[in-house]
Amino acid sequence: MTVDTTPLNKLPNDFLWGFATASFQIEGSTDVDGRGKSIWDDFSKLPGKTLDGRDGDVATDSYNRWKEDLDLLVQYGVKSYRFSLAWSRIIPLGGRNDPINEAGIQFYSNLIDALLERGIVPFVTLYHWDLPQGLYDRYGGWLSKEIVEDYVHYAKVCFERFGDRVKYWYALTMNEPWCISVLGHGRGVFAPGRSSDRTRSPEGDSSTEPWIVGHNVILAHAYATKLYREEFKATQGGTIGITLNGDYALPYDDSPENVAAAQHALDVAIGWFADPIYLGHYPEYMKEMLGDRLPVFTSEELAVVKGSSEFYGMNTYTTNLCKAGGDDEFQGKVEYTFTRPDGSQLGTQAHCAWLQDYPEGFRQLLNYLWKRYKHPIYVTENGFAVKDENTMPVEQAIADHDRLQYFKGNTDAILAARNEDGVDIRAYFAWSLLDNFEWADGYVTRFGLTYVDYDTQKRYPKESGIFVSKWFTEHIAEPAAQKGTPVPLQLSQANGKLQEDSATPSPTVETSESPAKKKTKKAPFARFTAYISTFLGI
Repeated sequence: MTVDTTPLNKLPNDFLWGFATASFQIEGSTDVDGRGKSIWDDFSKLPGKTLDGRDGDVATDSYNRWKEDLDLLVQYGVKSYRFSLAWSRIIPLGGRNDPINEAGIQFYSNLIDALLERGIVPFVTLYHWDLPQGLYDRYGGWLSKEIVEDYVHYAKVCFERFGDRVKYWYALTMNEPWCISVLGHGRGVFAPGRSSDRTRSPEGDSSTEPWIVGHNVILAHAYATKLYREEFKATQGGTIGITLNGDYALPYDDSPENVAAAQHALDVAIGWFADPIYLGHYPEYMKEMLGDRLPVFTSEELAVVKGSSEFYGMNTYTTNLCKAGGDDEFQGKVEYTFTRPDGSQLGTQAHCAWLQDYPEGFRQLLNYLWKRYKHPIYVTENGFAVKDENTMPVEQAIADHDRLQYFKGNTDAILAARNEDGVDIRAYFAWSLLDNFEWADGYVTRFGLTYVDYDTQKRYPKESGIFVSKWFTEHIAEPAAQKGTPVPLQLSQANGKLQEDSATPSPTVETSESPAKKKTKKAPFARFTAYISTFLGI
């Protein structure tokens, strides 16, 4: 039996931390080197589909600037980098009988090799929403079960061509199936934009299609995992799993109906995918709510689905207060709010209406997932968009106080959940390395820990990025020896001074599930600003 000797104020030495991105959000170069169209290429050009009317043709130009991005990762000192592969860059038309694009293979091979040369662990996402347009045109994409075979073939190509050079092939089969299903085929705000709302889409059925899509996504994930285990795991020795989005749900008050509502919200936001994969069945509440609209796994399929993820990939951003009522099945027929019964807000409001800062809920969600699913947790996305950051000059935008406070609270929550509550947390990836194309929000909403000037493509580290770098440097036990002296990052026409920490922490919503709060000793402000100055070379 291995005894964990990690100090209570540290994370273990093998804890992975870094930043995350996604192919369509950063790469650009959509018509270069044989890449085929994805469903986002044309969709993002349709009037009204993005807030600012802009598309992903350029994004942060990372297809051309990827070495610059990796140098940035080195300066931050990350241990790992989560990025996604563009299916249509590797197999332009997407199908199992369609040609492979060697230029696309070479691009990602070079990226993986360069990460390894820099001592950074590749954490690869196979699918982050950019389905080849060819498969949607051919049979409706995720609406057809035929996609399972095409996806498994695509995964096999990736395992064959990249896995041999990745000692630790941390692979995510899918990113956020709930978004693929609901936002793409229910609400119609993401590609392919299907919905029953005819003001949004000329086709689609929001009452049936999201549940069909979700079912097919689960099967594609499960059979790709089966393939990896049978043909590659013994030689590559990798770890494979899925990442699910889902925010914590707290009852609005102690009334029985609202307590039940919070669980119903979790059942649909998380349990829809997590319960079949980790427990072997859909949530009972979803069966009651949907009846025969919820697809059924065959016994053979269920044997493949159950246990098909070796860890719990966790994408989470906020906490919702839940009231019973409403007819929105995608929220479990639950109403969400950030306003408490006394009129106060749960936390600091982000630029997007659906996000407020609440670290207590982050810790509670870690506990909930660990107790329910009993798998190691990899936090694969977590981040905050500062209100109106897109209108700020760079000097103001990089002093991103609200985002810094968000990460202060959530990093402390990770430490407390692991070392006080006993949650097995093994990785944390902040979203995102760069400001980028934020899907339906276009470039209006900025989640980056690095500011991007979209006119010049120049990158400026934000104070939140420096904080996250410093925090993990100080909280990883026995850090590995540095591989040389980092070159200071330069901020043109921007100062690196931090604001005073004047944010008032959000009060905890008391529930029977709430873990005890952790009291930590904060580093002196002067020490922190000195670190910033040294890091930035100012």
